[in-house]
Amino acid sequence: MARNKFDVDETLEEKFDINQVIRLKKYIIPHKKKMFLALFFMLSSSLLATFIPKFMQMEMDDCIPAGDTRGIVFLSVLAAVFSLYVVLCIKIKITLTVSVGQDIIHQLREELFSHLQELPFSYYDERPHGKIQVRVVNYVNSLSDILSNGILNTITDLFSLVFIIIFMMSTSVRLTLICLCGLPVLFLFIIIIKKGQRRAWQNQSNKQSNLNAYIAENINGIRVTQAFVREKENIRIFNHLSNTYRNAWMRASYYGFALGPMTDLISTVTTSFIYVLGVNYIAGGNLHGVQTGVLIMFTAYISRFWAPINTIANFYNGVITAVSYLERIFETIDEPVEVKDAPDAVEMPAIQGSVEFDHVHFSYEDGVEVLHDVNFRVDKGETIAFVGPTGAGKSTIVNLISRFYNTDSGRVLVDGQDISRVTLHSLRSQMGVMMQDSFIFSGTIMDNIRYGNDQATDEEVIRAAKTVCAHDFIMEMEDGYQSQVNERGSRLSAGQRQLISFARALLANPAILILDEATSSIDTETELVLQEGLNRLLQGRTSFIIAHRLSTIQKADCIMYIDDGGIVEAGNHEELLEKKGRYYDLYMSQYQLEG
Repeated sequence: MARNKFDVDETLEEKFDINQVIRLKKYIIPHKKKMFLALFFMLSSSLLATFIPKFMQMEMDDCIPAGDTRGIVFLSVLAAVFSLYVVLCIKIKITLTVSVGQDIIHQLREELFSHLQELPFSYYDERPHGKIQVRVVNYVNSLSDILSNGILNTITDLFSLVFIIIFMMSTSVRLTLICLCGLPVLFLFIIIIKKGQRRAWQNQSNKQSNLNAYIAENINGIRVTQAFVREKENIRIFNHLSNTYRNAWMRASYYGFALGPMTDLISTVTTSFIYVLGVNYIAGGNLHGVQTGVLIMFTAYISRFWAPINTIANFYNGVITAVSYLERIFETIDEPVEVKDAPDAVEMPAIQGSVEFDHVHFSYEDGVEVLHDVNFRVDKGETIAFVGPTGAGKSTIVNLISRFYNTDSGRVLVDGQDISRVTLHSLRSQMGVMMQDSFIFSGTIMDNIRYGNDQATDEEVIRAAKTVCAHDFIMEMEDGYQSQVNERGSRLSAGQRQLISFARALLANPAILILDEATSSIDTETELVLQEGLNRLLQGRTSFIIAHRLSTIQKADCIMYIDDGGIVEAGNHEELLEKKGRYYDLYMSQYQLEG
């Protein structure tokens, strides 16, 4: 798919949808008490602040000409009290809104991350992990301001605007209409730039996602980069992506910052008209009731009038920006969980160990079947090995047993129970899986082994490590089982990582054990010792082993040669050698190579 490359933009063709913003309502409702409290303080402070220019007008036109000193002092003190209340309300508002905003951000990020835990392997197969990570971190962070301040500030400023217009109209209808005549121009400007603005911010989020994906990919592959001396080429690619992101950001910012100067321009022009008319009225003999104090009060209201307009315009900018991020976030949250519990799913009873594939068909992409009409049955306690060329479908079969993917058709049964009708947790919790990628988490070795069973005691962890021959090299490390290992186990050899992953799978004490290339990175000497532990482990337990080293599977109860979308041959080691078919050819080629 095109979107699985770091240099290909993800596309969203839907039109601007305000419902993406309205959808945030469900995250805000749980915090409505704090929101209403903050709104009360903001509205009350906004209302009281609107009286301050009126006090100035009363001082200029009434108190000063009449020599009313007490009136001046009273109005000044009242204005100071109102101003102090406004400052306190702002402090309370900031505390409340920041708290609410961060709680909403946490809730949104938690929902997004929780959903990612449930998405099937196919979702991650199709996307660079960096493009997923940017949604959980960067995109969610970008919503912080609009959630913590934008919504409440906008509501408050809308009310402030109403208060101000009422005071302005009560003072001079003519001057108020002159002030309002700039609004249609502003609204027309917003309509003109809206479409381009949204596209610009979508493009910016695409380029940010591409850059993040490449950085994540490059860090994960840094050893390969240095081994093949690709540093300069990678820097060139990085600079190209970074410059593309910079250009996209600059263009989006151009739209974002265009609204503020336009608002200021309209504000300046209308204010200039009011000054000219006001001065003419005063010079012409106090026409239309415009006195010096009235003019001063009115110009004070004009600045207060355009301040909320600016805030609302900035909120609109924020909404346009937020929508470009929300579309990506909600797209991920809305991603269907294809592998999930059926509505009538039941708990899987204690697994005995029989497994059956009943006419199973499977494909990763439409029209390209990986498995075609696969049928086999495994009895409790048997060890089954899968061999065959790369890409034949061996790992696909074991992935279907754990139901990491859904079959296209047919059934996978465990103990006669269709696994699509049982809960995933009850199924997978009774299976132990060691995959080809021996992933090691940051933390201690003890923590990594216990990842398979967080209730296991230290003694049980050590016993599992001894079984797979990991105990000796662990004890040679500086802190033994408490030694810290880095993400992906960079301090450990490939074989050591596999042994730790193997101990993790064993600690789960699974009824069904799946080993996908479990010994591919273990040296021959260690493999001989490990084989003894494996033989003890496999007794009485149904096991599926994928291996390219045929020496590790010769004692399996049944070996299945997988190719051409199905089972080409099946039998034990001796039986398959006697047939002199595909398995025989594979065995002889390995034997001659080793010889």
